[in-house]
Amino acid sequence: MKKIVLTGGGTAGHVTPNIALLPALKEAGFEVSYMGSYDGIEKKLIGDFDIPYTGIATGKFRRYLDPKNLTDPFRVIKGFGEARKHLKELKPDVVFSKGGFVSVPVVRAAASLGIPCIIHESDMTPGLANKICIPVARKVCCNFPETMENMPEGKAVLTGSPIRSELAQGNKLAGLDMCGFTANKPVIMVIGGSLGALNVNRAVREALPQLLEDFQVVHLCGKGKIDNLYLNTPGYKQFEYIKAELKDLFAMADIVISRAGANAICELLALKKPNLLIPLPSRSSRGDQLLNAASFEAQGFSIVIDEDDLTTQLLVNKVHELYEHKADYINTMSGSGQMDSIQKIMKLIEEAAAK
Repeated sequence: MKKIVLTGGGTAGHVTPNIALLPALKEAGFEVSYMGSYDGIEKKLIGDFDIPYTGIATGKFRRYLDPKNLTDPFRVIKGFGEARKHLKELKPDVVFSKGGFVSVPVVRAAASLGIPCIIHESDMTPGLANKICIPVARKVCCNFPETMENMPEGKAVLTGSPIRSELAQGNKLAGLDMCGFTANKPVIMVIGGSLGALNVNRAVREALPQLLEDFQVVHLCGKGKIDNLYLNTPGYKQFEYIKAELKDLFAMADIVISRAGANAICELLALKKPNLLIPLPSRSSRGDQLLNAASFEAQGFSIVIDEDDLTTQLLVNKVHELYEHKADYINTMSGSGQMDSIQKIMKLIEEAAAK
């Protein structure tokens, strides 16, 4: 039986694409193991899938001053030794990494043992962890055409990001029933999330009097961010977080308003959902969402509003523009090279394992 070790963690975005690959890996006959931090979010998320999990020491690579910058390099070195030891025992044919600081000791240890590594870069520009891993990777899976221009020759492959197949299997009527919506009025889905979502949530709620004239709105606003003032507003439904029923909300949604995190927008692309992106500004991040959104806008997949320009009227105007031209956006997304990502990534994994 072929063996693969998956790695990636620190945030859910470095784990969920690995989870999306699991059915295809098992169907292809791979014995799957996961390697991550001792008690990070990856351990919790993978725990639901009955996959052997190995924890190692990890250290975060920070671009800012922090006392932990003095100790974490030693944790990374320890993690490298632990990963190397475990990899010798597991004897995988290939390692697939979704990135995050937890992946660095695993990928570097695998490379030192001659185990081929496939890594995935979600954002337009690689994060620090992937920058350390790219030199020893066999292939680098990319979400954006622009990313490939700055990769070592012959390494980059435009794959898009793997998304869970169940997201495409939602029931529109179940979503409408869950929200108490009617079937004869279009639906806007707002994905506020947690990090930096306050401004998006506020803008949407301020625009509700105008939006609800023509649309119904389902709002995933983040933990602790439900506004009690709007609990009984007809045509508006708030949720802190949705898990299993998310597929039904996607099936119900005609258009989507979202931040521009790489995994989120790749889900919108795969599901062919016309979208309005409000990227997290550079003062709140390393600027990756701005680059992600600019790429999707340039490819004709999205309309983008900079948060600094966000007003109630601009939001309302752009929502109507998006809805009026939604067929054009769907057609453009249908021709994207970032579709069928699981099949493309599986081909790379199979080729690496065979060698």
